[in-house]
Amino acid sequence: MENTENSEQFRNSISTVSKEGKRVWVYPKRPSGKFHNARKFFSVFLLFILFGVPFMKYKGHPFLLLNIIDRNFIIFGQKFGPQDFYLFVLGFIAIIVSVVLFTAIYGRIFCGWACPQTVFLEMVFRKIEYFIEGDSKSQRALAEADLNFSKLFKKSVKHLIFYILSFIIANTFLAYIIGVDELFHIIQSPPSAHLSGFISIHIFTIVFYLVFSFFREQACIIVCPYGRLQSVLLDKNSLVVAYDYVRGEPRGKIKKNESRSSGDCIDCNLCVDVCPTGIDIRNGIQLECVNCTACIDACDEVMDKVKKPRGLVRYDSQNGISDRTGFKFTPRLITYTAILIGLISVFSFLLVTRSDFSITLLRTPGTLYQSLENNKISNIYDLIIINKTYSPQTLELKIKNLDADIKFMGDSLSLASQQIYSGRFMVIFDRNKINKSLLNIPISISVLNNGHEIKTVKTNFLNDTKQ
Repeated sequence: MENTENSEQFRNSISTVSKEGKRVWVYPKRPSGKFHNARKFFSVFLLFILFGVPFMKYKGHPFLLLNIIDRNFIIFGQKFGPQDFYLFVLGFIAIIVSVVLFTAIYGRIFCGWACPQTVFLEMVFRKIEYFIEGDSKSQRALAEADLNFSKLFKKSVKHLIFYILSFIIANTFLAYIIGVDELFHIIQSPPSAHLSGFISIHIFTIVFYLVFSFFREQACIIVCPYGRLQSVLLDKNSLVVAYDYVRGEPRGKIKKNESRSSGDCIDCNLCVDVCPTGIDIRNGIQLECVNCTACIDACDEVMDKVKKPRGLVRYDSQNGISDRTGFKFTPRLITYTAILIGLISVFSFLLVTRSDFSITLLRTPGTLYQSLENNKISNIYDLIIINKTYSPQTLELKIKNLDADIKFMGDSLSLASQQIYSGRFMVIFDRNKINKSLLNIPISISVLNNGHEIKTVKTNFLNDTKQ
């Protein structure tokens, strides 16, 4: 095998950097084929979600809001605050573990199909570039041509559109942070009224513009750590975009009226021409590969022309190619998939079962009973309630199992949205109505909201057994 067994020299350099250390600009050929069409439809769906979610509302509130500055979060219409930090920690852990497990099983499918960098670059910015400057040969010729009116016009129009798109993207991400209503208010106000925000949005616009106009695939190759994780996450059973060297080697050009003894690869180099990171997939698994499937479509088209079976480049595992067994779920992959489903299920359960109120009630530590007038006895309790809803709420407490009174030592239980109530109250018993032989009397305190019970808290009442 020529590529991965006999030569590993390609791993000593990056395809987008020359021997002199200069940037090698990639001009990928316009991709086409069934995988590319599927990616286009999926990208449209993702872009619709990205640009549509900020405008979606649930009961008059944003469907999704990630206001890190004010620690105000709304996810799927449910309001979250600092008190729900444990959910964010669990969610973050679940996401990290899910990415690791997903990559170990399915390789970098996320990079090629769902990563915002890939979706925007390949399905938006490059499409505009193809429309204005033409395919790869035309783009390269335009870049190497002397400055003239045609070149100046095309480059100016392209970069103007790129900057406008970057500005729209920056504002969309801002809408996720402050909400679309506040964003429209800022847009309608003069820049002097929101100078810091005005400067910030243009900084982000410039960053997006530079990434999608110039940095491009370098974000995947140099900055993103995901590709480097492959070396520790993938094994020979992981699903990747791979070249079937068993069937394709040795490579050889097709010559007219000459019998062919080489493999199915005709060394047309189209898989390299369409690659957005400039690699040769025939060299094996590489960190630069984002599994975009452009090489699969290009190779399948060539195989159709030379009347060979499709799939010389395909989704498969290394063992599937070497052993000709095809991709299969190993015990490791089944276990990882089960863990992945379990993590998602647990986190979803926590979100669904999350209550509108967080209630903590306990007898004040270090205190005993208090003797009152009229032969009565009391205990003091600490109460902390968090209102997680959008609207103000008024709560009340009642003793469920015994005849007793509750007296608050301060404000009543009226809470604004996201307010934390912290106070104390007394539970008062008539000595003649309680069992004097019990030191600790179990009591159940019901927390009511608009007459409906939202929680029952069980605690103890410290009694005076000497009476």
